[in-house]
Amino acid sequence: MSKIDEVRKIMMEAMKAKDKDKKDAASELLTALKNAAIDKREDLTEEEENSIVKKEIRILQETIDTAPADRADIIEPAKKRIEILKQFAPADMDEGQIREIIQKVLSELGITAPAASDKGKIMKNLMPLVKGKADGKLVNQLVSELFK
Repeated sequence: MSKIDEVRKIMMEAMKAKDKDKKDAASELLTALKNAAIDKREDLTEEEENSIVKKEIRILQETIDTAPADRADIIEPAKKRIEILKQFAPADMDEGQIREIIQKVLSELGITAPAASDKGKIMKNLMPLVKGKADGKLVNQLVSELFK
């Protein structure tokens, strides 16, 4: 079942249950997924669908981060939507899993003592392996720790 079908099913269930928050969140996600499929002119891959879900969550998180603290009318609905959208997002890799992949990339590249000049080469090989599965900031932080 594609993510579009899954989101559509959840949206219909929310409509029947009269759960406006869940319906609205699912509707926005469904629109984003459909628009991406239209732009691509073919069905989305699972990785592309997951990246769209994560992008929607990231946008809502930015809304929360930039909203003034006294604007509960903005912050609370965004938090609810994030919780709803998280059920469609794949779980992120934890630090241990990312470190394992970093070590695998280092051994493939034959790098035993990484230097700052190797960072570009490491990231070039690492990012396709973790894209959409791990937070890019965390990956960058863990790779940067190798050079200390």
